Amino acid sequence: MTKVASRVIHLWGGLRPAVNGAESVEVCASTIRELMRVLAKQYPALQPFIEEGIAVSVDGTIYRDDWSQKLPDDAEVYLLPRIEGG
Repeated sequence: MTKVASRVIHLWGGLRPAVNGAESVEVCASTIRELMRVLAKQYPALQPFIEEGIAVSVDGTIYRDDWSQKLPDDAEVYLLPRIEGG
């Protein structure tokens, strides 16, 4: 079994109260889906935000719906508010 590296996840300001004000958290996850599952487990106050919808930026590419996207070990990952296009 492959060990998943711990990675820093940067949070937009609206999420920070759900993680005691932290600007970032460390999480072990290999895909966006796993990231969301681990975040909800470690920080239950994030669950409503996850259910509402969060966009994930991985090395500058924004993912809104593709939760199967793999997270490279050295990726820069940001959680962003989900903004619908028009």
